[in-house]
Amino acid sequence: MRLKRHRAFLLILAVPTKVIAVANQKGGVGKTTTAVNLAACLAALGKKILLFDLDPQANATSGVGVEKCEGASAYRVLIGEGSLVEKIKPTHFERLEIVPSEVDLCAADLELAGLPDHLRRVAIAVQPVRDAGQFDVVLIDCPPSLGILSLNAFAACDQVLVPLQCEYYALEGISMMNRVLEQLKAAGINPNLDILGVVMTMFDGRTRLSQEVVGEVRQLLGTKVFDTVIPRTTRLAEAPSFGKPINHYDKYSSGSAAYQLLAEEVLNRLEI
Repeated sequence: MRLKRHRAFLLILAVPTKVIAVANQKGGVGKTTTAVNLAACLAALGKKILLFDLDPQANATSGVGVEKCEGASAYRVLIGEGSLVEKIKPTHFERLEIVPSEVDLCAADLELAGLPDHLRRVAIAVQPVRDAGQFDVVLIDCPPSLGILSLNAFAACDQVLVPLQCEYYALEGISMMNRVLEQLKAAGINPNLDILGVVMTMFDGRTRLSQEVVGEVRQLLGTKVFDTVIPRTTRLAEAPSFGKPINHYDKYSSGSAAYQLLAEEVLNRLEI
């Protein structure tokens, strides 16, 4: 009887795997930097993390020191061949694994459009990972566009995390993102889809522009904006060339501290 009660207690404590898409249709806003470093900092906090590189540029893959190899991406899985679980690779960093990307994902935009459930191919692929319960969080690094791969990520995820660069065009990007998410909800593709939060990136405290943009975004979006602001730093820019997240490249840098704080905020919002 005691063993049965113990098993029941563990089932109650079990938390479903959360799937978060990191997305912004505009390039150069720190999207992949955020996906890689948030994944590594969540792992450093003791969570099991899967980084799913859905961007054909494969910068998240190289950013954690994994080689881009032909056939290693989720492309074949998305067209119905094989399992996403088979594509998961270890990284050099504890509790952090990855589904790598490579250039063959470029073909997915064309091929997925002709398949049944073409907007749910990523959701179908990710479901066995959810069911296995091996990971606390799956972070999907989306392409810098609102093409079919990003729409698939939105259909598959629980929530979207949006990095916004500290510039005046930032608000236009979040407005477009909101419209797309509302359309997916209204169409019944992902009725519970929501924005987990907006993180301001590339902040330069020496400039009035950065401060004004952050203030304006907070005024318009309120609590949707994370308290943590990611600074523009040389160390953050250098880390990908060494195949390391910032907390492994320079643990005591301001960029590392910022992403560690962001990871804590994300866990609080996810309630895990």
